[in-house]
Amino acid sequence: MDLDVNDIIAKLDPERRRRIEERAAELIAEEMTLRELRKARQLTQARVAAELGISQDGVSRLEQRSDFLLSTLRKTVEAMGGSLSLIARFPDRPPVELAGIAESEDRD
Repeated sequence: MDLDVNDIIAKLDPERRRRIEERAAELIAEEMTLRELRKARQLTQARVAAELGISQDGVSRLEQRSDFLLSTLRKTVEAMGGSLSLIARFPDRPPVELAGIAESEDRD
């Protein structure tokens, strides 16, 4: 007998299904590429480019990079309507948000 996960989920009570869908969305959102993040925000490369004052091709190149200056990454995330925070994780303590590193120069 083949199990279809969609059939199993459809049989769950609505509240449980809602909680599962919310958690799935959280897990998906925990790790995204810049391209995936832009698409999830329903933004085009052209719109992000206009916010950044660069070309659409420049946004395409940014999305393909794996190494960024934090200032570039911060500006890109802000152009999508978000804010950037930097978290350090260690095996022997809770995560720590690093202050002042990814902040905009014009913030106090």
